[in-house]
Amino acid sequence: MRIAMIGTGYVGLVSGACFADFGHRVMCVDKDAKKIAALKAGEIPIFEPGLDELVANNVKEKRLSFTTDLAHSVREAEVVFIAVGTPSRRGDGHADLSFVFAAAREIAACLDGYTLVVTKSTVPVGTGDEIERVIREANPKAEFAVVSNPEFLREGAAIADFKRPDRIVIGAEDERAREVMVDVYRPLYLNAAPILFASRRTAELTKYAANAFLATKITFINEIADLCDAIGADVQEVARGIGYDNRIGGKFLHAGPGFGGSCFPKDTLALIKTAQEADAPINIVETVISVNDARKQALAKRVIAACGGSVEGKTIAVLGLTFKPNTDDMREAPSLVLVPALQTAGAVIRAHDPQGMEAAKALLPRVNFCANPYEAATGADALVILTEWDAYRALDLDRLREALNQPVVVDLRNIYRPDEMAAKGFRYSSIGRPTPRA
Repeated sequence: MRIAMIGTGYVGLVSGACFADFGHRVMCVDKDAKKIAALKAGEIPIFEPGLDELVANNVKEKRLSFTTDLAHSVREAEVVFIAVGTPSRRGDGHADLSFVFAAAREIAACLDGYTLVVTKSTVPVGTGDEIERVIREANPKAEFAVVSNPEFLREGAAIADFKRPDRIVIGAEDERAREVMVDVYRPLYLNAAPILFASRRTAELTKYAANAFLATKITFINEIADLCDAIGADVQEVARGIGYDNRIGGKFLHAGPGFGGSCFPKDTLALIKTAQEADAPINIVETVISVNDARKQALAKRVIAACGGSVEGKTIAVLGLTFKPNTDDMREAPSLVLVPALQTAGAVIRAHDPQGMEAAKALLPRVNFCANPYEAATGADALVILTEWDAYRALDLDRLREALNQPVVVDLRNIYRPDEMAAKGFRYSSIGRPTPRA
C-alpha cells in the first residue's frame, strides 16, 4: 500500500518507518528542507532505540523515502497520515491545531481518486469533523474519508509499541474507510493485536482519556509516597500490594518527581479545556495537573533539606536531565524546574545525561555538563538521581563515595536500596521509603 506521512517528528518518523517495515511504500513529508536532507543522509533527528537501523534498512529496500514535495506524495498515496505537532497553545492551554489544518488544506488541493486522510496527531474531540469540512470546502469534488487513528507510543519503546501494540484504535464513519485501515494494519494480524473500531470522536477522546488516566496513576502514587514519608511506610511495597490487584495493575505506580514529556502535560491540559467548553469539567484531571506542578516545584526543597537546609555555595551533581530514560526529549522534564531552583538557591550544578545534554545546553544555562556520572560527582556536596537511566542503576558505589565531597545522595527514582546505601556510608534520601542511618 502507498502511504504518505505528513510530518517527520517523533510520531511521523517512527510510524512511517514501522509501516515501511511492514512492507508498505511510505513517503515521509516535511516542509523543513534541512531536516529532509539530513534524513536522506541517514541522520536521525531524535534518539529512539533502534530507529536509525530501522530507517536505514527500509531506505535501502526502497520502501521508505523522504521529501518536501507534499503534492506529489499525496497524489501517489492511497492513505495520507497527518502526523504534525499539536503543542499547547500559548495563553489558554488548548491544543494548537494550526499545523493540522494547514496540512489538511494542502492535502485537499492534491487529492486524486479515493484517498483516506488519517489523523495520527493527538487532537481534541471534533478535529476530524473540522478536517473533513476544511477538505470539502477546499475541494468539493474530492473523494475521501477522514479517519482518527491515535498513537500510543512510549518514547524509548516506540518501535516495540508500534509493532506489538496493546490495541489499535480506529475512528471511522464508513465501512470503506474501515476496510482500508484493516489493510494498513494487516501485517499485525499475526500478533493478534486487537483493533477497536469506533466513531471518530470516540477515537479522539480515547487518546486523551488514556493519557489522563496514566497521569492520574502517577500522581496518585506520588501522593501516597508523600504520606509514606510522613508515617514511615514504604511506597514501593504499597505499590506492589495494590499492583497485584488485576483491577489496578502495577504499571505507572512508581513514585518519582512527577510526569513530564511531550504527551501527558499537554494532553491533560487539552482534555480539561475540551471538558470545560462542553460544560462537563473533569475535576480529577484538573487536580492531577495542579499536584504534578506543585511536586516539581517542591523538588528543590527536598534536595536542600538533604543538604542540611542550604545549598548556598555548594556543588550539586545531577544525574539525568531528560523527562525519562531512552530519549533525548527535554520537554516538561523535572530537571527544567529543579536545576534553576537549585541555582537560585546558590548551588553550582554539575550534570550528566546519556542522551539529553545537547538539548539541555540550550535550556539550562550555567550548568557544567560532564562526560560521565563520576565526573559529575567529583567534588560535589550531594548527588541527585533525577532520571532512571540504566547507566545509573549499577554505579560503583565505592567510587562514587570517594568522588563526592559529602556522601549525600538524593534518589528521586528509588533506584537503590536504603539499607545498601546506608551500609556504604551514604546519607541517602529517597521518595516514600524509610531511611536507615548511615
